Amino acid sequence: MSTYRQIFANREFRSLWIGSALGNASATMTSLTLALMVDAATGSALLAALVMFGPSLAQVLGASTLMSAADTARPRRVLTMLACLSTVAVGVQAALDLSAGTRLLLALLVAYGLSIGSGVRWGLLNEVVHQDQFVLGRSAMNLSVGAMQIAGFGTAGLLLQALSPSDVLWLATGCSALAIPIIRFGLRDRSPRRVARTSFAETWRGNRRLLGQANTRPLLLALTLPNGLIVGCEALFVPFAGPGAGWLLAAGAAGMMTGDLVVGRFLSRSGRRIAGRWLRILLAVPFLGFAFDLHIAVLSVLVALGSSGYAASLSQQEVLVDLTPSDLRGQVLGLESALRMTTFGIVAILAGTLADLTSPAPAITVFAAASLLVSLALTRPLSRVMSPGARIGSPHGRSAPAEGLEEVRPSA
Repeated sequence: MSTYRQIFANREFRSLWIGSALGNASATMTSLTLALMVDAATGSALLAALVMFGPSLAQVLGASTLMSAADTARPRRVLTMLACLSTVAVGVQAALDLSAGTRLLLALLVAYGLSIGSGVRWGLLNEVVHQDQFVLGRSAMNLSVGAMQIAGFGTAGLLLQALSPSDVLWLATGCSALAIPIIRFGLRDRSPRRVARTSFAETWRGNRRLLGQANTRPLLLALTLPNGLIVGCEALFVPFAGPGAGWLLAAGAAGMMTGDLVVGRFLSRSGRRIAGRWLRILLAVPFLGFAFDLHIAVLSVLVALGSSGYAASLSQQEVLVDLTPSDLRGQVLGLESALRMTTFGIVAILAGTLADLTSPAPAITVFAAASLLVSLALTRPLSRVMSPGARIGSPHGRSAPAEGLEEVRPSA
């Protein structure tokens, strides 16, 4: 079994990891700062949730129009351009006194451009590390997300008590800017995995090919709906706790990081699949505690415990990669990420609307219960797809491999 020390000895992986970590730190500080600014200006739970998670909706547009770039463009060039775009966008948010609507519109436009970043990054990960190290590499990347969310949410929450929102946004701009040279000079300039033009038609050709496979659909649903409904709970932390939301968000990041560490590093392939069945349930149950009048410290512990359930995605993503031919792996991982992020945005809007009609605590409880029910409903189709003998299916669900697609290959 590979170790974190082995993959971090890889210079390219280190550069990919550090660049991603800096980008996540910037995004985390920016989202919390903007959400608090909008909540203070408008008092609307819907608008606060929308400015924090609404940009995720732009992911569906990126998946529909740009995602073929994940396999048809030079990855280093794309990631460098995206880091520059993010730096400029956060700098504009810091420098200008914008209305809440303008800030949201700017965030949406930038998110559309950034939507292909996940596909490019995860596709590149397949080439940077050995095939047997993909899950461990993905786990390490997820750990960077958790660590930077803890640092970003915690730092932003503390700094906003002493500095102006604009100052915090300037710090976020600096984090994003640091990622540019690390990506540009730390990664090799690789050729595209697929020779084709990056276009709407090419994107949808790949999407139709991926979505037409019966065995991938349960995985995509499991990777988007249960997680997305819990993100609806997280979208209400700001209206629920105000400045104390930073503690809840940091606790969630810590739980997610712990789950990824244990599942990615210490469990075998079969162990990941077994643990995933229970982690999907664990993801939702602790959030039902918001139905009770509990202290913020207790709720933080429950949020951390529940968020460890996000690690169920590691085994699901591992199988999704096995079910996908190499020339579409960047796109399928980008499509999965885009669908997940789009679900986050839609559910955040629904959660904010319900919280405005009722209050944040019962809305959080409702979305946690919905996540639990969806996970239970997906148990049977997931058991079939993730069994050791599962193979790519045809659009009608037969077990023979579809034309041009590979059978599942065993991996360590």
